[in-house]
Amino acid sequence: MTRAAPRPAARDGEVPRGALRAAVPLLREIGDLKRVRTAGSGASVAERAFCRSWAELVRGGDPGRIAVRACAAAVAGARLAGIDGPVLRRCGLTADEAVAVLERSIGRHADRMGPVTSGLLREALPDVVADPYEGPAPGFAAVLCAQPRAGATRPGRPRLMVEPPESHGDHCWAVAVYGVLLAEAFGAAPGDVFLLGLAHHLHNAVLPDAGFAGEELLGEHLPAVLARLTRQQLAALPGALAARVEPLLASREGAGTPAARAFHAADVLDRVLQVRHHARAAAFTAEQALEDLDLVHPCAVSGFHRAVLDAAETA
Repeated sequence: MTRAAPRPAARDGEVPRGALRAAVPLLREIGDLKRVRTAGSGASVAERAFCRSWAELVRGGDPGRIAVRACAAAVAGARLAGIDGPVLRRCGLTADEAVAVLERSIGRHADRMGPVTSGLLREALPDVVADPYEGPAPGFAAVLCAQPRAGATRPGRPRLMVEPPESHGDHCWAVAVYGVLLAEAFGAAPGDVFLLGLAHHLHNAVLPDAGFAGEELLGEHLPAVLARLTRQQLAALPGALAARVEPLLASREGAGTPAARAFHAADVLDRVLQVRHHARAAAFTAEQALEDLDLVHPCAVSGFHRAVLDAAETA
């Protein structure tokens, strides 16, 4: 496969404006997988992917390959939702037919990602179609999926509660996947950004999330608490994996490496897009569903549907 030439990566301290603007609509759609569920599981698609990624990592899988495969599944799922590769196979499609469907979905977003990233995702699709590894994940993965995030808080002000809250598993998975999509623009290794996104809230497996306001009240105790709890969770990982994750977590204290910059970009975008989701949901109207989203979509009986709605005066 001949790949297109990569876009020039951002230099130290630069923000790749064009790449970020292009990516945001795709990131917003991927973020909705935090809210997509399928029969047989109470977890979101995002939470299941978060646990699966950790299970593959502790099994000894290559982080770079796992990162690209997870990102390919996420981009395909932006439009297909819970219809993933294994589901397509169970529906009777051959492996090649399932890959073609996923590739068609990824193609809807070709202009939202760098050419090298797009090529990597397409190459990963045969792995995405295969039955996913469903082995055991570290204990902290399930706990983080059960731990709600605090949302936006500010010292000195009461908390703004929004329902339903996302989980830390949702958020960490989204940041990891967004980071892979942004890695090319920042000149970062996808595997490093993915690991950093997955692991950056390990301490919340023990520490309930009280947001920035709560952290400020912990004051001088906060750095030691975060370090202690993170080390406890890292101890649950195989030695080689923990040795790779620990320095990556240390690098996020600044924006001095390409991986740290891609991570911080992904993290802040997910936090803002999550808030915008709640604002958009609160402002949603029936007219948007009918006029913008084609709730009564074109089909053989759409004329009859509209006649029914007109007669019932509900349109």
